[in-house]
Amino acid sequence: MLSAVFAMAAQVSFAQDNLVNSLKNNQTENSKQAFTFTDVINLETTSIKDQGSSGTCWSYSTNSFLESEMMKKGKKPVEISPLYTARCAYIEKAKNYVRMQGAVSLGDGGASHDVINMYARYGALPNEVYTGLNYGTERNKLAEMRAVTDAMLMALVKNPNGSLTPNWLKAFTAATDSYLGEVPKNFAYKGKTYTPQSFANEVIGLNPADYIEITSFMEHPYYSKFTLLVPDNWAFGQVYNVQLDEMTDIIDHALKNGYTVAWGTDVSEKNFSWKNGVAYVPEKPFEKMTDTEKAGLFAGPKPERTITPELRQAEFDNYNTTDDHGMHIVGIAKDQIGKDYYIVKNSWGASNDYKGFLYVTKNYVKFKTTSFMINKNALTTQMKKKLAV
Repeated sequence: MLSAVFAMAAQVSFAQDNLVNSLKNNQTENSKQAFTFTDVINLETTSIKDQGSSGTCWSYSTNSFLESEMMKKGKKPVEISPLYTARCAYIEKAKNYVRMQGAVSLGDGGASHDVINMYARYGALPNEVYTGLNYGTERNKLAEMRAVTDAMLMALVKNPNGSLTPNWLKAFTAATDSYLGEVPKNFAYKGKTYTPQSFANEVIGLNPADYIEITSFMEHPYYSKFTLLVPDNWAFGQVYNVQLDEMTDIIDHALKNGYTVAWGTDVSEKNFSWKNGVAYVPEKPFEKMTDTEKAGLFAGPKPERTITPELRQAEFDNYNTTDDHGMHIVGIAKDQIGKDYYIVKNSWGASNDYKGFLYVTKNYVKFKTTSFMINKNALTTQMKKKLAV
């Protein structure tokens, strides 16, 4: 049984590497020469990061979003530690897993609301104080940690003592900290001493209550909240439901007013190319394409399929849209034929054609978004009234 647990945890932790490697096959030679992008809006953001062999995209992307939120407020941004956020989320996820008797997902995954919840409860640390690289590695590599800690939680749910001891959480926390590093009670930053909570309040200075998540699905009433049923929503966070075209209207309005967006989406599509830095929705499904069409998938702009609420709902219901990845929308660009794309910051390093950024069409966002986070102050007055925020 233990070997099976280790194998499962390793599979989860290496999923991100496997996903990136598979997406390297979704490419066309010389694609960069076939597209000409012109920035319309390109908002300030911090440097590209590399999440390594970990499923912590949600923490990297949403902390990047918070860093841009600092800049929006006129603050000098801090490189926030995504592994500190993840470490705190793992503690809360462990509590949920045990209370739910194992009936929630484990692994590295999470959502944007987890970052906000951890910020509100545990504060934040600068990356220079807490890198999460506690045993000599240069990149995240969390498979062994996940194997150990997941095995602990599964054993606890089996309850070998007949009742839980008061020490189980202390043991789990110690195991997690042995890999990621112990959390400092106090630390020095730019000549002043902080706790994680005081650092969040005094230096980062953002209000957790300002942030909401939005999606669009037919099966729920519009302009209401519901729990998005995806495996990584272990905290049962709720999202606001809007109509399909309103998703991109909201994103557009935010960007035009200087606000960026934390974006959750599916990136397992053949029409998403990390190497080429382009994602769109071709008119013809990939399985119906000729070999020539497949080979030229990213050889310049192509017509796109019309996205309807019915099509979007069906893709989600049949598992063709899953909560694969979190990224950060930071701007708008146009290609050489005038089509709009979102400029998207990723956390897979700077190894692609656009040094860590991608260009994603509005149709792709309409089709494959699971949810996105936004500052509610970026909404129009009309949308605020619709959502009652």
